[in-house]
Parts: sequence; structure tokens; C-alpha cells
Amino acid sequence: MKPIKPKQEDLLKIYCDYLAVEKGLSANSISSYALDIRKLFDFLNKGSEGILKLKEKDLVNFIHLQAQSGLSPRSLARLVSSLKSFFKFLVLENYLNNNPAEGLSSPSLWMTLPKVLSVEEVEALLDKPDLKKPQGIRDRAILEILYGSGLRVSELISLELKDLRFSQSFLICKGKGSKERIVPMGRSACQWLKTYLEEVRPLWDKYGSAILFLTRRGKAFTRQGIWKILKGYGQETGLRDKIHPHILRHSFATHLLERGADLRSVQMLLGHSQITTTQIYTHVSRQRLKQIYDRFHPRA
Repeated sequence: MKPIKPKQEDLLKIYCDYLAVEKGLSANSISSYALDIRKLFDFLNKGSEGILKLKEKDLVNFIHLQAQSGLSPRSLARLVSSLKSFFKFLVLENYLNNNPAEGLSSPSLWMTLPKVLSVEEVEALLDKPDLKKPQGIRDRAILEILYGSGLRVSELISLELKDLRFSQSFLICKGKGSKERIVPMGRSACQWLKTYLEEVRPLWDKYGSAILFLTRRGKAFTRQGIWKILKGYGQETGLRDKIHPHILRHSFATHLLERGADLRSVQMLLGHSQITTTQIYTHVSRQRLKQIYDRFHPRA
């Protein structure tokens, strides 16, 4: 054990540096981990136990309290994952001898099925941008790429011009952990991207930006900016309750599997490091099949 016990915030800073340097996580991912750990700090400040004195039962009580406060199953799963990672780090760095989070239940036990759009709903969403306006052409290209390539919003906004390979109909994107992967682009996505690049982007590229998708001010998008676009078209289409930032990514994966794509290929397209993450979409497909059976079979 180290002779001087660091403060909680010092431990968190060292941990975040570790995630950035050793794990190569993005700033968004590190921020999410830090937010979860700070929730634990707030919990501890109301009690008498320090971070280095916690027992497994203390963490279980903390998780149950978060669940009772209305935290969603998916957020609970991320919280458990954050705790396991943080305390594993503390043991590796000799701040702790034993890991109180080692026996916590797997996050997958609380995983909820992602919401997806039907093919018809996706087509209705794609048709909403006003193609008579430059902004509409750009938005159509954005929606086509999100659905046609299954990118995360964070991956979309970081795309650069050099990442496009029109002659081979694919793009190169940088995913979680700064891992690069090759993702195909469909004919429709290529068509709208070329239209955007030829007719719209030159109007807004005031600073010689390398970023692919620009706002009307010539700046790169934020995640909130893309979410605002999705939310707006979702409301126009009557899909307000279904729309969320990853809705087109989830629909991309589900529609591929429903049409016979193998799980390993979908895993590579999505950039999942573990196939267990991708397997959740097989449950969505099975649920859809059951709904179709119940609706149309005379003996259902």
C-alpha cells in the first residue's frame, strides 16, 4: 500500500489519465467514466466510509440507491462497468489490496433491448430534409451515412475528407479507443455525399476545414448538434418518442441481421470489440419475428 493516501479527486485524475494514455479512450468515454465515479464520491460524502475502505456490500447499496432514483437499466449497466474498471485500476496501482467490485453482477444482466425503426420509418425519416435547401442536402447526407454505415454520432462528427474512398465505396472511421475500421458506404449514401461535397460544402467551408460535415458557419458539429437534427426530423415524421442519437445505428444492425447478415460481420461493421455486445441485436430480431408470427399466423 502507498504510505500517503491520496484524495478522491486525485485518484480520479490519475485514473482518467490512465484511461487516456494506457487505454486510449476518447474524451467522451473518459467523461462518462468520471461522471459515474463522481456519483460514488457523492454517495460516500454522505457517509463515513472512504473510497479505499469500501466493501462489496457498500457498492451494492450504492447501486441499489441509483436504481431506486430512476436510473435506466442501460445506465446502471454502464455504472457497474465503470466501478469494476475503477477498482481494478486501484488494485493494479497498489492503492488497494482487494477489489470490492470484482463480484458485482455483470452489466449484461440489466441490458435492455435497443429501440429500432422499421425500414418504412427509416425511409420516411430520410425523406424529411428539404432538398431545395443546402441545409437539407447536407442533412440527407448525414442521415444516409448514419443509417447506411451504422456510425456512432461521435464517429460521424469526426470524419474528415481524407477518410472517404469513393472509388471503393467505403470510408475509414475512428471508433472507441481510437481504433480505425473500414465501413462500406451504400450507393445512396455515396450519391448524397457527392452532392453535398459538390454543391453545399464549398459554400460553408470558410476556414479550409478538414472535417467532412460542417455547420452553416463552417464549424464542425457537436454531438448535440446532430441530435438536434435527428430530433427535429423525428418530430416531423411522427417518431418523436422513438428517436434517440443511436437510433439509425441500431436500425442499421438490426436490419442487416434480419436480412441474413452473420453476426461476426455486423460486429466488424459496428466496431464492437466483443461479439457479446453485438448479440443484443439478435434478440431484437427474434422479438420482431415473434411479433410478426403473433400478428399473421392463424394459430398464434
